[in-house]
Parts: sequence; structure tokens; C-alpha cells
Amino acid sequence: MAEEVRAPKGVVELFTSQGCASCPPADNALGELVAQGDLVVLSYHVDYWNYLGWPDTLSSKENTERQYGYAKTLGRTGVYTPQAIINGREHVKGTDLSAINGKVDGLEKAGHGLTVPVTAAMRGDEIDINIGEGQGQADVVVAYFTKHQQVDVTKGENSGKNMDYWHSVYDVQSVGMWNGKKMTLTLPGKAFGTNKKDGCAVLLQTSGPGGEPAAIIGATVLMAGRKKDQGAPQSP
Repeated sequence: MAEEVRAPKGVVELFTSQGCASCPPADNALGELVAQGDLVVLSYHVDYWNYLGWPDTLSSKENTERQYGYAKTLGRTGVYTPQAIINGREHVKGTDLSAINGKVDGLEKAGHGLTVPVTAAMRGDEIDINIGEGQGQADVVVAYFTKHQQVDVTKGENSGKNMDYWHSVYDVQSVGMWNGKKMTLTLPGKAFGTNKKDGCAVLLQTSGPGGEPAAIIGATVLMAGRKKDQGAPQSP
């Protein structure tokens, strides 16, 4: 069992697709990042490869919109898979574990890591989120994900493969605004842990002039059934 993520070093968001032949190695690499236990790790399935013959069962237009928002933030003209976004600030190929961890460490050393403390815990049927002091302002974003899924792909470029997916995001909500001062938010958590609601990541995220996602300055993970911040599942 991987250790709990008490003070994550960074946030890794992988943009992937079941219909992308280059993505399975990145999906496997994501499982290794989850097992490291020192990062907030999320997977977003995009829908723009669905025309290739296999509609990604986990994809959504909202995930695609988030990736295009990052493209605007990073000054890019297009998107690709598998793409890993680090702390909302930089991107690397999602298959390159060394580059991903190197970017996390480099951003932390440069003062662009997770500088604002964020914690989350279940209290009865509610989720308490606590955010510390810092500079500037940011949105409080909650990304709900499914811990682990297996999908049999029967068509398209990955036809015949049984795929493992970790921390696949199915809903992202902005739940508040942080202005640099300590704050506490309470969210309803009654349905948390039922159906596919295995966990959530709380991201303290700045935004661009058009509302596009930008630098993440604080984050934590809460798994259903855990009273404390909790990170990775069992190693894949």
C-alpha cells in the first residue's frame, strides 16, 4: 500500500484516450505515479479521438475543454495525447516518468510548487476543506475521480487490450474563491464513496483572463472512507 499524501510535492494531470495508440504506456506510468504516494495524480480522458472507431468510455467534452484551456495558458496552438500537465505550469510527454518527476522537483526548487497548505477530511456526511495563507487569489476546484477501472477495448487503435485506468476524473467543480487568507469550506459528502465516487482532489488553482486553468499553488487528495488526506491506492 502506498503511503498517504500528507504534503504532496506537486500535481500531475494526464490527458489521455482509450482510442490513442500512444496512450497505454502513459496510463501505466500514471499508475506508477499514483503508487509513489507523493503527488496528486489525475487522469482526464478526452473525446477528440473518439472518431477513430472506439468512443472512450471515460471521455467527456469537459475534459477536452480543460486541456484546450491549458493550451491557451501555456501559449500552445494545439493539444496532444498523452500529455502531462505539471502544477498547471508546464507540460511533458505523459510516458516519461523521469521528465515528469524532474519537472515536479524543478518547479518546487524554483518556488513554483504547492506553496499554500490545503487539507481535506470527512466529518460525518460532509467534507471539510481547510486552506492556509498565501499570496494572490485562486479558485478552489474539486476534481472527483474513480480510483481504478479496467476497460476492455474492442475496437480502434487499442483493440483487444484490457486497460487499467487510475484516478480518472469524471466531474470538476469550482466551489469557492481564496483571496490569500485562511479559509474553511464545507461540502456535502453524503454520496461520496458510492457508485464511482472513490476520491477527490482539491486544487487551489489560478486562472487566466478568459477563465482558463493556470498555475496550481496548493492541493490535496481525499479518498472515500478515509478520515485523513489520502493518496494512492495499491500499486498497480
